[in-house]
Amino acid sequence: MNVAPKDKNAWLWIPFLYFTQGIPYILVVTVSVIMYKRLGIGNAEIGLYTSWLYLPWVIKPLWSPIVDLNGTKRKWFLMMQLVISLAFLGIGLFMGSNSFFTITLAFFWMAAFASATNDIASDGYYMIGLTQKKQSFFIGLRSTFYRLAMITGQGLLVIFAGYLENKYGDNTKAWSLTMISASVLMLVLTISNFFTTPKFEGSSSEKEAKPVGFLEVFTSFFQKKQIGWGLLFILTYRLGESQLVKMASPFLLDKWEVGGLAYSTEAVGTIYGTVGIIMLSLGGIVGGILISRDGLKKWMLPMLLALNLPNSLYALLAITQSTSIYAVVGTVILEQFGYGFGFAAFMMYLIYVADGASKTSHYAIATGFMALGMMLPGMLSGYIQEWLGYDGFFIWVVIAAVPAFIVLRYLDYPADYGKKTVETDE
Repeated sequence: MNVAPKDKNAWLWIPFLYFTQGIPYILVVTVSVIMYKRLGIGNAEIGLYTSWLYLPWVIKPLWSPIVDLNGTKRKWFLMMQLVISLAFLGIGLFMGSNSFFTITLAFFWMAAFASATNDIASDGYYMIGLTQKKQSFFIGLRSTFYRLAMITGQGLLVIFAGYLENKYGDNTKAWSLTMISASVLMLVLTISNFFTTPKFEGSSSEKEAKPVGFLEVFTSFFQKKQIGWGLLFILTYRLGESQLVKMASPFLLDKWEVGGLAYSTEAVGTIYGTVGIIMLSLGGIVGGILISRDGLKKWMLPMLLALNLPNSLYALLAITQSTSIYAVVGTVILEQFGYGFGFAAFMMYLIYVADGASKTSHYAIATGFMALGMMLPGMLSGYIQEWLGYDGFFIWVVIAAVPAFIVLRYLDYPADYGKKTVETDE
């Protein structure tokens, strides 16, 4: 079997691979919320059922050894991308059925499990296909195209759905065509990845990539220093944001009479999918630069504040019910920039927690807890919003940030972790 040399055509395959990785995640986790809201599903049901869709990312460490031990990473991600395309097609075709909510949720589950598996295989392929030096060099490029996928999913596809809603006056038909278009996009990307990704994996590389025993991976992770405080911090870091992200779009879309701002689907797609994602990306870039310059310790508290303080602006919008485009866009800009800025510290802490032997498997476990910290609060967010109203809900979101600040006081990690002079070996 001919095996391509490491780093071959990296400028070509990395953009396609990580753009493909971002599309299903944003459609499953975020666009599904907007779609169900426009199709008349209540906030409680939206918050509960779409938050369950995080589960595959929570439990993906359980089957990551299967991906490692069977076949090549390239075969795995190509197969999973094809499954995702079929799942989106199923959503589009069954949108008009009598049991559309149950059926489309089943297809979203199918896409979610395939997407989580695609993440495992794609990240494994990235580490196999690049030398250690190039892995660090291309981190920025892969993040950029992942963010572009978010712009495409949360922005362009939602704008397209809004355009079709206005054109046909039929939300079901509009979202059916949108999801079929998403299926076509995934198929095109799968074909592109088939032709652009070299075959890096040979027998020797597969042997090197095999993980240690399943139980040993988990045992060594939970024996890490301060792992209890670390996991509590991971679970609470985004306790407020995990609830806000589920109800922010319904808040903008909902009618004035129930406390919403009555924005159109197209407007919400434009705000979040363009300026919102741009600010999110910019915040992440700035955060990464500052941590690289000064280390994680100096910026952990400011970044945690940046993540949570802008949420108070949503509370202000809900209390005043201001529909001013300047107020709404300004809120989204600050919240998304703060989220990206604050998330940089969070990701660096996850890398720190995973550092050492079996770091790939340990990183998968850490990100599983990260997803759990998004899933559980999100499941309750719709019920809390319906109980408290939008104004009370966003005030609660601000209060929910407090536990992370308390836990932060008890964390012990190197002050200069993440600086250029310190090897983080991502």
